[in-house]
Amino acid sequence: MTPFPHELSRQSLLAVTRRQFFGRCATGIGTLALASLLKENLWATGTEHGIRNTLSPQEPHFAPRAKRAIYIHMAGSPSQLELFDHKPKLRELNGKPCPESLYKKERFAFIKGVPKMLGATHEFARYGQCGMELGKLIPHIGGVADDICLVRSMFTEQFNHAPAQLFLHTGAPRQGRPGMGAWLTYGLGSESRDLPAFVVLVSGGKTPDGGASLWGSGFLPTVYQGVQCRSSGDPVLYVSNPPGMDAAGRRRSLDALKDLNELQLRQVGDPETLTRIAQYELAYRMQSSVPELMDTSKEPQHVRDLYGIEPGKVSFGNNALLARRLLERGTRFVQLYHWGWDSHGTAPSDDLMTSLPQRCKETDRGSAALITDLKQRGMLDDTLVVWGGEFGRTPMNEERNGSKLFGRDHHPHCFSLWMAGGGVRPGFVYGESDEFGYHVAKDKVHIHDLQATLLHCFGLDHTKLTYRFQGRDYRLTDVHGEVVHGILA
Repeated sequence: MTPFPHELSRQSLLAVTRRQFFGRCATGIGTLALASLLKENLWATGTEHGIRNTLSPQEPHFAPRAKRAIYIHMAGSPSQLELFDHKPKLRELNGKPCPESLYKKERFAFIKGVPKMLGATHEFARYGQCGMELGKLIPHIGGVADDICLVRSMFTEQFNHAPAQLFLHTGAPRQGRPGMGAWLTYGLGSESRDLPAFVVLVSGGKTPDGGASLWGSGFLPTVYQGVQCRSSGDPVLYVSNPPGMDAAGRRRSLDALKDLNELQLRQVGDPETLTRIAQYELAYRMQSSVPELMDTSKEPQHVRDLYGIEPGKVSFGNNALLARRLLERGTRFVQLYHWGWDSHGTAPSDDLMTSLPQRCKETDRGSAALITDLKQRGMLDDTLVVWGGEFGRTPMNEERNGSKLFGRDHHPHCFSLWMAGGGVRPGFVYGESDEFGYHVAKDKVHIHDLQATLLHCFGLDHTKLTYRFQGRDYRLTDVHGEVVHGILA
């Protein structure tokens, strides 16, 4: 029998068919060699503390600008033409037939025939010393204009919600890839012993169309997937002890499970066994750390007033405050999702005159409070905050089925988002759209460019942060992406 080749990479060693073959050999030489390799690397610092060193092989490639991040995703996609990108030309053309050059050979999600142009349905104003022009629907965000970098030249290839959200967060429009938070924690590990490195909070009544795949670990070890916390009831499902189980009993059962899992790891070598051990231990510690974290009533009244929250009441503002509390306690990456921005104009529940102002009211104050709070605590400089949707909205009125309400269809060719802190330029506008807000006119930023830039802020070269799967090296940006140096301070 051929001796076990020590030069093989760990991921080759853990290939399923090879592992099973050696595990069943009569001499057991493969299992012995694998156990020897694992012992030195996995257990040198102990099971609980070995996760960072063994499953996160990367280190920053250069000096980072950011240490932690909050990604605020407005599921359904806010209209940039009402909030971030004022187009006087659209008001001149309001109600007139759309130029053929804009809709000919174009694919829309719902628009049919010859659509009519639609000017901004709400007013704009200039905010801050930088004079940034923003919609009057978001005055609190306007109040922190001097701290944000507004990008008006984003574009994507996806024009339906789930694929566009997956593309934005995982780098691919199909399920199965790791989310950006998973990539980040794979690259840099966790700084908290008692909390997950990657946490997700959802508001708005529904989860995003892309579902839990947006924060999944894909082909990475599942230790890197995001943990969804709830804003009411048990923060994390199944973490609390069941009736009849006390802390001492839980500890004894976990110790027994740990012994069994360690035995299985030495016999089989599956990294998911290590993940299982780590997650059991983390869940045990979270039983005491998470309830304290989620109790926003302990925050000073002026902080609660800043976010406009009532402790215990589910809201975007409450989640924004929880995000700050998570970062203070060592969580690396927090994703906030708020549903309801799909302004098609088919009913008051999704039109630009009723629904859009309501979504802005729900999120404007909390978004700005987060920037102000982080800045007051000296955390904004090394915390990256991103705010935006998965695509933009059309400069034409959708008028689906003859609706008389104002609404805009999905639009992938040009949209806006903003960032703050973490090394990006404050009080700055990057990129331009054309006079209709239809195409990017200057400084295009593709989704993969955004992903490359976010990783760059953390000191990671997106071309080097890779994981070998199914015979090739994968990365968040696939084979694309350029760092957008123009938005960096």
